[in-house]
This record gives sequence, structure tokens and C-alpha cells, in this order.
Amino acid sequence: MTLLTESEQQQVADAIDRIERDTDAEVVTVLAAQADDYQYIPLLWASLVSLILPGALLFYPDWMGAGQLLLVQWVTFIVLALIFRIPKVTTRLIPRAVRHWRASNLARRQFIELDLHHTEGDTGMLIFVSEAERYVEILVDRGISSRINDAVWASIVTNFTAEVRQGRTLEGFLACIDACGTQLQQHLPATHERNELPNRLVVID
Repeated sequence: MTLLTESEQQQVADAIDRIERDTDAEVVTVLAAQADDYQYIPLLWASLVSLILPGALLFYPDWMGAGQLLLVQWVTFIVLALIFRIPKVTTRLIPRAVRHWRASNLARRQFIELDLHHTEGDTGMLIFVSEAERYVEILVDRGISSRINDAVWASIVTNFTAEVRQGRTLEGFLACIDACGTQLQQHLPATHERNELPNRLVVID
């Protein structure tokens, strides 16, 4: 999976610079390749199939003996474990609710780790994307949530998610930042010059 190039990351940083001139909000963007490595998923599915297979083959007892059945079981496990480790395959094996839960947890950890909850006036905003999960979330601190309804961010997230699904992560970031900037400039206009947090895109490989 290819994340944004340095040039594309700079475009994101420049977009944040532009909107922060006109708002007191502190905007940080995070792009993760995936929210979890899901290493247990390939082994879990391979084990389940390997355990079910002998039961199915027992309907045909003349085909093979116990030793051959055990060999087929082990070969099946090894082959499937390798196939299921392919990222695109692994992602399809994970229920959407689990993928989104892991991505949401990572977003909240990033909000804390990047000190977005310690900004002046509680005006931190996180725009978070996890590409493997096709997950987008906007998290804001109390100084913003008290002025702007969460439904506003929901519509922006929906549009951004559609862009990520089409492989247009950069375009999604730029459109999202501009849309957030419009709302922030209207409800949380700049009262003084400040820049507490770095505007660069934080990339988690």
C-alpha cells in the first residue's frame, strides 16, 4: 500500500496552514496504512477451515486413510495461512465492525498522543484516515464541539470516505480540510495568531 508522497504530504500541510490563519482551531492530520496488523486473522481462518475439512472428507471414507487425512489437514492449514496473509485477502476476512473498531481506537490514541486535548481553549481537531480499513474520522475537543454540531463533521467524513475508497486520499484530505476550514472560520474565527501544534501530515506506516 502506497501512502502519500512527500510532495503530497506538503500539499496537506499547506492546506492546514491556509485554514489556520483564519481560525483559532489547531488542526492535525494523521494517515495510517492500517490500524492493526491482524496477525491472528490468517491463522484463525486457516485453523477453522482445516478443522472443518476432515469432517467433510469423512463422508468419503474410501478416499483416504487417517494418515492421508492428517496430511491433507496440515497442507490445507499451511497453504491457507500463507494465502490469508496477503493484505487484500486479510482485510476481506475481517468483519467491518472489527476493522472500524480498531481504526477508531487508533484515532483516539493519536488524539491523546499528539496533545490535541491540551490546546488553548480546547480547540484541537484531528482528521484521521486509515487506508486499509477505508476509515475516516474527525475528532474535536470541547471548544469546537460546543460551537459546531457533530452532524456537520459526519457529512464531511462521508465525502472523504468515498474518496479514500476510490484511492483518492490526497484529494479527500484537501477537500476535507477546506470544508472543515469553512466551518471553523465561521464558528471559531481567529482571535490572535498562534500555532501550537505542527501542521505536517503524521504518517503511520
